[in-house]
Amino acid sequence: MPDKTTIAETTTLRDDCDLETVLAAWHAATVQLEQTHEALREEVRHLTDELEQKNRELARKNRLADLGRMASHIAHEVRNNLVPVTLYMSLLRRRLSEDPGSLGTLDKIESGLTALDATVHDLLHFTSDRDPRWQSFSLGRLVEEIVESLAPQLSAQSIETVLDVPADQTVRADRDMLRRALLNLTLNALDAMPDGGTLSVTVASTPRGVEIEVADTGDGLPDDARQRAFEPFFTTKCGGTGLGLAIVHRIIEVHGGHVTAANCPEGGAAFTLCIPTHALEAAA
Repeated sequence: MPDKTTIAETTTLRDDCDLETVLAAWHAATVQLEQTHEALREEVRHLTDELEQKNRELARKNRLADLGRMASHIAHEVRNNLVPVTLYMSLLRRRLSEDPGSLGTLDKIESGLTALDATVHDLLHFTSDRDPRWQSFSLGRLVEEIVESLAPQLSAQSIETVLDVPADQTVRADRDMLRRALLNLTLNALDAMPDGGTLSVTVASTPRGVEIEVADTGDGLPDDARQRAFEPFFTTKCGGTGLGLAIVHRIIEVHGGHVTAANCPEGGAAFTLCIPTHALEAAA
């Protein structure tokens, strides 16, 4: 039979083991709690940053919506007043048909009015808020149509075209909208190559959807211009409206896609439109 001393020592040893177990469990729980707390803090920081970004984006969209309504109203008013002015200009041209000096001045006035009408057209297109009219069509034919319409300008600027569009490539989208987007990108490319170069249009089907790239061999985009390229009214061109790329962005956005701007490794800039597969399937 164990004596009292042995029993006491055994009891003390058991108590020490129990205490160590409790302390170890407490320590583990404390470490786990600290890790959970830090993870929660990190998640809160992440969600806070995300919320701030969403709020900034919402505020930006609200400002653009207000700007769009204002621009639409102004554009309609300007266009309404341009109609009689254009008529009077036509009548004045008839009266001055035998006065070359006056006709030269009239040509300059008409040129200014034409530029103003183009700006109004851009404003109206930018502020239009309609859904795409989905239809299937040949993407290659659309690209060829745009290039053919710009043939005189391409020739005058000594610009070579390289089209890499599969003959059987079709896309389901709003043809008029997509034509406008591609035309704007092509005109931008031409502006970037006043002394000649190469215009490249490449189309490819990817797991993400249909991608269309319009590239030039100009000077490329400065960092600020590349980051702000799709902002309404931002432009680096003298006399530009700053709406061409904003219109492209809006058109691709209503198709559920996105557009990116980048500089080519060999020089020049490239803009890529992506119409995602899910948008094409939803429209089918």
